[in-house]
Amino acid sequence: MFLLLFLSLAVMGLILDRTNRLQPVKNLVAQVAAPIQEGLTSLGGRVTNVRQFLTDVEACRAQNEDLQKLVDQLIIENVRLREAEIENVTLREHLNFKQANPSFELLSAEVIGHDPSGLVGYLIIDRGTAEGVAVDMPALTHRGLVGRVTESNPHSSKVLLITDPSSSVNALIQDSRATGVVQGRIGQELVMRYIQQTEEIKDGDLVLTSGLGGNFPTRMIIGQVTAVMKKDVETFQEAEVRPAVDFRQLEMVMVLTSFEPIDFESGE
Repeated sequence: MFLLLFLSLAVMGLILDRTNRLQPVKNLVAQVAAPIQEGLTSLGGRVTNVRQFLTDVEACRAQNEDLQKLVDQLIIENVRLREAEIENVTLREHLNFKQANPSFELLSAEVIGHDPSGLVGYLIIDRGTAEGVAVDMPALTHRGLVGRVTESNPHSSKVLLITDPSSSVNALIQDSRATGVVQGRIGQELVMRYIQQTEEIKDGDLVLTSGLGGNFPTRMIIGQVTAVMKKDVETFQEAEVRPAVDFRQLEMVMVLTSFEPIDFESGE
């Protein structure tokens, strides 16, 4: 029964289609379906665009990660090159100083420690008795005097800075030849005491080791006068001295291994 009805409708539809009687119906269906089909096509295009966008974003993320790795590598390499450059400059300055002072036997040493409290001025170097370092040997840089060795172990030594309050260095003013004693003060400062009132000193004068007392060689740069303190009622005048060495940025020093302090008590 249903099959007969279906065949009848099919035959009728075929006849109507052949006689173009279904054209108005086709046109109506086409008008109704066109927006739907256009919407589906647009939706499909948007889905494709979104999928392509996500693919592009993932590709950009991977590319950015690769670029960031490259930047990190370049930064690390630049730091290494900069450190090597700084080290080469320091070594070259030390070499020039050694060549300018052939009578000095100098041993280069790296600073491996500082006084953490800041109250006592000292540093630790990576050279000791095994390398020929002994107590009371002077430590210096190409810029000037650093201090003297107060303790020496097999492969490390302690250097007391000239800025330590317990440090005293016999000194003289280069131009006037006025003598005195340079002592350390808290805060990495220096003061030159016991200068005769009659001596003429001024800002900018260079202060050198005098060699008196035999604890340090002569004519080693200590620093530069920055202020003069003179009172008529005092027996001596004093001068503030800026150290020639920047102890806060000190990374390498030289130990004068050929120097032996003179022991006046024993007559040596």
